[in-house]
Amino acid sequence: MTTRVASCSCGQLTATTTQEPVRVSVCHCLACQRRTGSVFGAQARFRKEGVTIRGNSKQYVRTGDAGSTIAFNFCPACGATVHYTLEGREEAVAIPVGAFADPGFPAPSFSVYEERMHAWVGLPDGVEHMA
Repeated sequence: MTTRVASCSCGQLTATTTQEPVRVSVCHCLACQRRTGSVFGAQARFRKEGVTIRGNSKQYVRTGDAGSTIAFNFCPACGATVHYTLEGREEAVAIPVGAFADPGFPAPSFSVYEERMHAWVGLPDGVEHMA
């Protein structure tokens, strides 16, 4: 069993997991591009019971293209998102892959909103694609 710790930039807010991710994915939607300041969001989904959250957070809730809400939890001091939940999938916690700061983290297996993907972005072989 692997223990991984994700944290915000200042280290005040953390999410610790002792399980492997259920899924690692990338999202090319414009909202993820704006949220991350990058060309896509990369996140790992974990079963809720295997994640321990510590520290103070603020929350930003937005409505996705399909009409469900996403509740992003970020550090009130440094602003980095450390975990979020999706309406209808409350059994899981999503954690941005970059919050782990681990170059050995598992590669994504799923990619969404590829019609908004930047032309120069390449993904690993074997990734399941969903437009």
